[in-house]
Amino acid sequence: MTQIEKPLVRPTRRLTVGWKTRHLVVLLVAALGTYAFIESRAQWADMHRWNRAIGDMSVMLIALSMVIGPLARLFPKLRFAIPWRRESGIYGVILAGIHTYIILAGWVEWDLVRIFGYELHPTGVYVMLQHGFGLANVIGIVALIYGLVLALSSNDWSQRKLSGSVWKFLQQSAYVLWMLIVIHTSYFLYLHFQDFHRSIPEPNWAQIPFAILIGLVTLLQFAAFSSTWKSRRGRGSSNQAAPTG
Repeated sequence: MTQIEKPLVRPTRRLTVGWKTRHLVVLLVAALGTYAFIESRAQWADMHRWNRAIGDMSVMLIALSMVIGPLARLFPKLRFAIPWRRESGIYGVILAGIHTYIILAGWVEWDLVRIFGYELHPTGVYVMLQHGFGLANVIGIVALIYGLVLALSSNDWSQRKLSGSVWKFLQQSAYVLWMLIVIHTSYFLYLHFQDFHRSIPEPNWAQIPFAILIGLVTLLQFAAFSSTWKSRRGRGSSNQAAPTG
């Protein structure tokens, strides 16, 4: 008998991009996005324009790092994008650090007590005027520290030193970072400057897009969770129904 030759199957090529290219691309996107956010608020004072623009771009990059995983789980053809989570998260945290520096230097002018909502009374005593401002800043500081830990450990060396399981557990806690960012950003978009003794400012154009972004990230994460649960439940049912012997 002659052996039937199997048809030659060409291996599929995976779309891979080197880490240097990923860094350059994300850095370029961050620069262009920041510029666009700055130009969108041309009527604002320079400090607030840069502060909000860099903060907004930081949120966008971290949101991108949060949705790549769920998208790859829902659409396997997008798995090539998974390595981009690292660079998106790293530059998102770097921008958050710059955002914090601008606040310290330009807004509170290195009077660190003011970060917590206190202002110097004419009598020489600090009094709290903005309760939400202080709490939102504390949440922002915690988020920055959390983000720095994740960013500094987002490399192959840390993955080897911490071992795969510990490193993966640490990186999965990015969901906590995301929730802190959502709370911090929501205050400044929807609540700040709404005190009764101040004139109500014009609505920030980013309010509706930010709400849509939060809804999109939440929807994708829930969809990925539901898909994974159904898939594993289906495999478990098939294993139990398989005949033995």
